Amino acid sequence: MKIMIKFHIVLVFSLILFFSCKAENNIDPSRITVPGVSDLEVLIGSSLALGGHAGYLGTQTLHGALSYTNHVNEKGGIHGRKIRIIAYDDGYDPPKCVTNTQKLIIEDQVFALFCYVGTPTTVKIIPIIDEAKIPLVGMFTGANALREPMNRYLINVRASYYQETGAAVKHLVEDLDINRIAVFYQYDAYGFDGLRGTELALKKFNLVPVATGTYIRGTINIEKGLKKIIEANAEAVIMIGTYEPCAKFIKLSRTKNFNPVFCNVSFVGADELSRRLGGKGEGVLVTQVVPPPELPITKTLLWGAKEYAELLKRYYPGDEPNFVGLEGYINAKVLIEGLRRAGKDLNRERFIDAIESIRNYDLGIANTLSFSPVDHQGLERVYFTRIQNGKFELITNWQEVK
Repeated sequence: MKIMIKFHIVLVFSLILFFSCKAENNIDPSRITVPGVSDLEVLIGSSLALGGHAGYLGTQTLHGALSYTNHVNEKGGIHGRKIRIIAYDDGYDPPKCVTNTQKLIIEDQVFALFCYVGTPTTVKIIPIIDEAKIPLVGMFTGANALREPMNRYLINVRASYYQETGAAVKHLVEDLDINRIAVFYQYDAYGFDGLRGTELALKKFNLVPVATGTYIRGTINIEKGLKKIIEANAEAVIMIGTYEPCAKFIKLSRTKNFNPVFCNVSFVGADELSRRLGGKGEGVLVTQVVPPPELPITKTLLWGAKEYAELLKRYYPGDEPNFVGLEGYINAKVLIEGLRRAGKDLNRERFIDAIESIRNYDLGIANTLSFSPVDHQGLERVYFTRIQNGKFELITNWQEVK
């Protein structure tokens, strides 16, 4: 009798398991819920600095991106869906960025992450992205850790810091005949990445930095670093920092009659750096990953820069066109193009496949964008600018820089 009862119990559970598996196999894929996707909208999440010492970078990145997504939404969205961006302020603080990201994925149930700002913040969320298998599109950082090894869920748009520092060293050595090059950097993942890129570039010329100076993220305590670099008699300083400490470094250098070539990487926030330097900024170089959006010739020849300036004026009339905002704008164009190509039946894997299908996409910046299954960095070009009479000019002839 007991054997029969056990047999019936096993039979019942076997039937339940059989019909459960059959039901799962017959699920209509179109009825599976995709996080952040409804018939009316696609929900996108962002964590970036909207206040504090890097607030300009996050705010302008977001304004640039929203200028384009607002424009697309007014035209009906993508496949009938509006794009809604939830943005949280992380103050350029890695633990806060981690908390925000967890909230965006778990509580807000966003479809994708977008427009993160900064190396120390963004590298901390890579394990979360891998676990959630959620796309992150368009980071305002050139960190190598986001590029190597290639990660399917990380979509880089801009050129890397290795490319920026490599190009800077090449021009300093070959065009300006400078060999004594120092590095001033933020003491964290961002600064280390820029330092490493500079060291690799110098090695090609059998050179090493003549000195290095640092400051701690969130401070402007640059004096010790400056002292070391002055004592080394550097002819040029490659600067891997943000606008406030870099501005202080340059201004204090000028007062001490120390006038090497100052060359900042793009993350510095060029327009805010120039504003803070005032008359002390003449001749300062900044590498860029987008062309200068405010130059009349840029607006005339490059329709993408003109479009950005026009839409920024429409949605954020208090802002002036700037490098950071243009980069955020381009990030949004990549996001939207990926959503368009993915089609109406949207999910995360199909979206990434769609991004990888983009080839020679014209952004109107004289530099086309391409991705592939083995290359998740869309742009490669590095531009050089310098401050002249309080404005940025594009360097096309290095003999004029001497």
